[in-house]
Amino acid sequence: MACIGIVADDLTGATTTGVLLARSKARTGVFFNEEAARRSKDVDDLDALIISSNSRPLPKEEAYAIVKTSTEALLNLGAKYFSKRIDTTLRGGIGTEIDAMLDTIGQDTVAVVVSAMPQSRRIMVGGFSVIDGVALINTPVAQDVRTPVRENYIPRLLASQTRRKVGLITLDHVLAGQEAITRELVKAREDGCEVIIVDAITLDDVVTIAKSCVSLAWNVLAVDPGPFTSKLAFERGIIQAEKANHPEPAPKPEKTVLIAAGSATPVTKKQMEVLTLRPEHKRISVEPIPLINGGEEADAEIKKAVDAALALLNAEERPDSILFETALHGELLNLEEEDAKRDYRGGLSADMINVGLGKIIKGTLDEVGKEKIAGLYTTGGDTMVNVCTVLGVECLEVIDYVIPQTDIGRLVGSEYSGLPVVGKGGLTGDTMTAIDIVDRLFKEATRK
Repeated sequence: MACIGIVADDLTGATTTGVLLARSKARTGVFFNEEAARRSKDVDDLDALIISSNSRPLPKEEAYAIVKTSTEALLNLGAKYFSKRIDTTLRGGIGTEIDAMLDTIGQDTVAVVVSAMPQSRRIMVGGFSVIDGVALINTPVAQDVRTPVRENYIPRLLASQTRRKVGLITLDHVLAGQEAITRELVKAREDGCEVIIVDAITLDDVVTIAKSCVSLAWNVLAVDPGPFTSKLAFERGIIQAEKANHPEPAPKPEKTVLIAAGSATPVTKKQMEVLTLRPEHKRISVEPIPLINGGEEADAEIKKAVDAALALLNAEERPDSILFETALHGELLNLEEEDAKRDYRGGLSADMINVGLGKIIKGTLDEVGKEKIAGLYTTGGDTMVNVCTVLGVECLEVIDYVIPQTDIGRLVGSEYSGLPVVGKGGLTGDTMTAIDIVDRLFKEATRK
């Protein structure tokens, strides 16, 4: 029976945490929603269950409800230790989702927030979030289309979202060691804080914070991007030390990677530009407006993209990868305006685009067969959810990461089971990341 239960606000975040556990010899299943977790027949064999609530862009009331039902599902499946996986850039209604989990788990639980992910150069100092040396509000996430972040002081950010008292343990206490952290945790809780934020700049800091929490024997809701959850599990003796999980070396297979780029961030755009500068990687631009309009317009655009892919796959020189993209060419659409024009609910235009990308991937797979495909690569959590949903897949077996926050796993369920897949957040990686991902998918396609 699963010992660790985690709710993540999107699929990319779920796999990021799942991989940290999987690399530590914990059998980990990542489910696209709580219904999928309930339907699963293999839950009893898993050490960790992660449910993607897909709640990051939702209004407060909706996010609260779906996180609460997800937590209830984890409780019913036997989870003992709980985590709320948050975005490293602190997007979404984190405070609301903490409330939902604490309300469900029990009154004696305290939320300990460690937002640092040092291996991705995400740290917190004095309550301020810093990403790769840049203040959070000065990064591209501040202009995120659906979930912008405009507050850099995290205690103030969370206090505006939760109805619980928020406390902060600053870096000077963390650097003073385990006893100092333990003392400050007790002091914060005695002061009535139910949400306690803790600074950290290194993984050693995260380990020390975890040791303090375990020594107190508190019921802790870990609120973090993954490292704190992993270190808590290790200190509790649930998992082993983290270790890379690479396949054995093998000749490169004669296959092709299919890429669905739903993210429109400058980081993703640059990565795909670098990838497609190489002749073995091909780009197919898909017009987003027909996908948003739906119906026959969408069907025609999808067929056009699938036909273009088949032409490349049947050519004498088969491409290493085919990139399907809707937002890396031409003028960037304002999707809120597109919703308003059509009287769509908020976010429907984005969903229509991602469903269209999923149908293109499925149409291509159905024509050539999964045996000719090395794997799938998606950018953006919403894109991965929609692509997998169209493919009829509800669960991922997480394996490893290419780089932190860029995770590799295999599809579980449906006729596409076993196909390697990588999901990458839109803001993650450097200019060579797309090339590295394609190379890793080829290696993973040879795993026995």
